[in-house]
Amino acid sequence: MNFTKKYILASNSPRRKELLTNLGLPFESRVKEIDETYPTELERAEVAEYLAAHKASAYREELQPEEVIITADTIVCLDQTILNKPYDHAQATRMLTMLSGRSHEVYTGVCLLSLEKSVVFHDVTTVHFRDLTRDEIDFYINHYKPFDKAGSYGAQDWLGLVGIKRIEGSYFNVMGLPVHRLYEELLTF
Repeated sequence: MNFTKKYILASNSPRRKELLTNLGLPFESRVKEIDETYPTELERAEVAEYLAAHKASAYREELQPEEVIITADTIVCLDQTILNKPYDHAQATRMLTMLSGRSHEVYTGVCLLSLEKSVVFHDVTTVHFRDLTRDEIDFYINHYKPFDKAGSYGAQDWLGLVGIKRIEGSYFNVMGLPVHRLYEELLTF
């Protein structure tokens, strides 16, 4: 595929960088600290899209004519509760205990922004966890430090390997970027 723009990934996520590299998309990374609060009345998919668009808007003023900013935000939802990134071991333990033996949804919102246009979309994946023991949860948190991950886990690491029974939807969406949708959007952007 011949991508013709200059693509900027506005994320420090190693997983998103890996996925774009595997897609064959040439890109550079730019990162800013951006407030990730959102209006509480938003529905789950709207939260992911809002955060992705909000992140992209922080780069609008510095965009050059040939550049396309790519931002994304992933949220984990159990019933009506959004599980953000845990701030400590105790919160990560609570989240993983809540997810144990249950199904939950992972929403990733993506925004593509250039000087000419903006596209915002999301994808959703249902993840089914097996029952996790307290020892497994403690081992995972102590060894993998999932404090940069929504819901306190990464599908691509140890807990994903031993804890996920089944996924309905895109695995890459759970990793943080629905690459199939991104590719489709880039073809027409």
